[in-house]
Amino acid sequence: MPSRARRALFIALALAIFFSIFLATQSSPQAAGEQWRTSWITAPGAPQRDEAVLHFHKVLQLEQKPEKFLVHVSADNQFVLYVNQQRAGSGPARSDLAHWKYETLDLAPFLHAGANVLAATVWNFGTNTAIAQISDRTGFILHGAGAAEQAVNTDESWEAEIDHGIVTMRPKVPGYYAAEPGERLDAARFDWDWNGSPSVPWKKAVVLSRGALRGESDGPNNWQLVEDALPAMEMKLVPAGQVVRSEGVGTPAGFPEKPFTVPANTKATVLIDNAHLTTGYPELMVGGGKGSSIRLTYTEALVDDQGNKGNRNEIQGKHIVGMFDEFLPDGASSREFMPLSWRTWRYLQLEIETKDQPLQVESLRTWFSAYPFEERAYFRSDDPSLQPIWEIGWRTARLDAHDTYMDTPYWERLQYIGDTRIQALISYAVAGDDRLPRQAIEAFNHSRVPDGLTQSRYPSSLVQMIPTFSLLWVGMVHDFWMYRDDPAFVRSQLPGTRTVLSWYLQRQRPDGLLQNLPWWPFADWGQDFKDGVAPEDENGGSAIIALQFVEALRNAAEMEAALGDAHQAEIYRAAAARAARAVRELCWNRQYGLIADTPAQKHFSQHANILAVWLDVIPAAQQKDVLTKILSTNDAGFTAAGPVPPMTAATYYFRFYLARALEHAGMADSYLQLLGPWRTMVGLGLTTWAESPEPTRSDSHAWSAHPNYDLLTVVAGIHSGGPGFGTLRLEPHLGPLKHVSVAFPAARGLIEAEYTRAGQGIEARITLPPGMSGQFVWNGKTAAIHAGSQQLTLP
Repeated sequence: MPSRARRALFIALALAIFFSIFLATQSSPQAAGEQWRTSWITAPGAPQRDEAVLHFHKVLQLEQKPEKFLVHVSADNQFVLYVNQQRAGSGPARSDLAHWKYETLDLAPFLHAGANVLAATVWNFGTNTAIAQISDRTGFILHGAGAAEQAVNTDESWEAEIDHGIVTMRPKVPGYYAAEPGERLDAARFDWDWNGSPSVPWKKAVVLSRGALRGESDGPNNWQLVEDALPAMEMKLVPAGQVVRSEGVGTPAGFPEKPFTVPANTKATVLIDNAHLTTGYPELMVGGGKGSSIRLTYTEALVDDQGNKGNRNEIQGKHIVGMFDEFLPDGASSREFMPLSWRTWRYLQLEIETKDQPLQVESLRTWFSAYPFEERAYFRSDDPSLQPIWEIGWRTARLDAHDTYMDTPYWERLQYIGDTRIQALISYAVAGDDRLPRQAIEAFNHSRVPDGLTQSRYPSSLVQMIPTFSLLWVGMVHDFWMYRDDPAFVRSQLPGTRTVLSWYLQRQRPDGLLQNLPWWPFADWGQDFKDGVAPEDENGGSAIIALQFVEALRNAAEMEAALGDAHQAEIYRAAAARAARAVRELCWNRQYGLIADTPAQKHFSQHANILAVWLDVIPAAQQKDVLTKILSTNDAGFTAAGPVPPMTAATYYFRFYLARALEHAGMADSYLQLLGPWRTMVGLGLTTWAESPEPTRSDSHAWSAHPNYDLLTVVAGIHSGGPGFGTLRLEPHLGPLKHVSVAFPAARGLIEAEYTRAGQGIEARITLPPGMSGQFVWNGKTAAIHAGSQQLTLP
């Protein structure tokens, strides 16, 4: 590159970084609002940063029941608020200190004339807390939205206590565990009157400092408060499963709905199968049993003596291993245990040991909890084996979405970009809901470090950097732009995408490939990818990373051209062209007709070839041949002409990109052949999709749920025709299917289609929402479609 052009490039990059930082550090609109007249409070003598469970209490006198009573509530780490012994809300949604969330609750439905009791439990699990939990110190805040509501503002008029009855336990499970700890509730030490009229007088709460909204100058504490834009998490009573095994006590008839008794001086276990994985709160009610202990163990699947899961429906010769809670009854009747944090399980085992007093196990109930997605899409066909794939995928997507997305609800509960990009697309396509994707996109933007990159997962109390995930975040922003009609939101993310790509542009080699990247440049859990990292030469040169860079540059160029800086778009296009040319010229292996993973051409993977096809780095005339070759190594029905080298196969995660490449190359009618691994999981009794093939750690992993998206887009052919999904390209690829009916909740309304094969042709009934038009494509033939209902027949 001539020196003058190089100087111009660096000047443009410097200006981009300057304006990105400038825009990113501006105060939020809340800075112009009035200051809150309420305070963060704690209990006298409570530890500030160590483990603590606190209760808060205030009596509100009302002359009459109000129509509305809005309050803003937050805590560090978490709270549950009750009004007159009724659960009114919980939170806050997880974030970071610079964007600490508060929940807005209407307490009016719980209030009445006369004395009303507001009570809250607040907890901080200290060093045992989940990695997704960021924290400053233990505190609680409640702010009335109006003059009448400010009577309940948190200050010294509230009373508080430390509850010594609950402590946490580090889970002892094999593998990486980053979620919530187990809890032990000692009924003899727990204050059972905290939520009503305390039998022991409490002390006045201690004021920490005034609550401050984000954007205030010289804020009084580290919590910069912003309103949570998410709805309340779903909380629904569901069946608790059935007893499938018991020892030390007769099989409890009718339990969990009906009680059973464990005699004195007895050890007993009761195993309950929920029939499918769930997330939520177990609620156990017991009576008597002073001195006894109850352990509740939760697991995704039972294991044999070698630690193998096998068929998840089988229990013979298997036992339970998992994280657990403990409950120590005090002998009183109707004592209830429900953990503060939600749990994940298919199998739940009660291990009971009584002393001198028998224990009556009165009931076990389950409160399902997750983000309140509504399943608005559907996919129905003449192949009944696709129905469980759809149902299991949607269950996986639901359980892996709470106040953030998460890779796995059992093991980590961390919002990773690689998983979240796929989850967000499922949310658009199946639920038509973009609130959780917005939260995720903004969280990753907030996570950016001074170098310019996003963190790989956020919120997180431990910094983890996966540079390649920053490129996928750029793709997430572009996905949002295509599916949802909010260009202002997309424009607000461009300062962040610029810092990410600036970091990469500085590491683009003269030949167009990238240097070695620091931190953890994860690609996929490929069998011979060390720690998930694709092969590199001595100075980098990874084709996989270069191709992910190409996708990000092209996505950013489109957004900049439409919403941002046209000159920046040209810089991105030029860099993308150089990277694509380098992969094509330096990594193309003539002997095999494939892209090698590096210019040294000593290693091959499906991954590099998948991306090279999808991004047209491999010419269109060769794309089908390349995909046939890579699929011939491990997918039935694909036979290559000519030799194929040993190749690293794409796992469940990267097969999302395989589906994109297959459709791009005109091979989408073969998509259903790729569902073999999901059919295998159905046969193994999984009720959510696993992280990886057997043996697998996680039985519920968000990135494996993409067949729901694929069935709607690849098979049913529903695609956004441009930003905001104002137009539609409807191009079904039915493969062996004869009949398909489908619904898709687009930004402007519900798209519905029904396809019936007629020889080589198709009959289609299509209904589009108001304001939408587009094209219907079948076997290369195109017909215009419009808002409203229509019927088409194409040969």
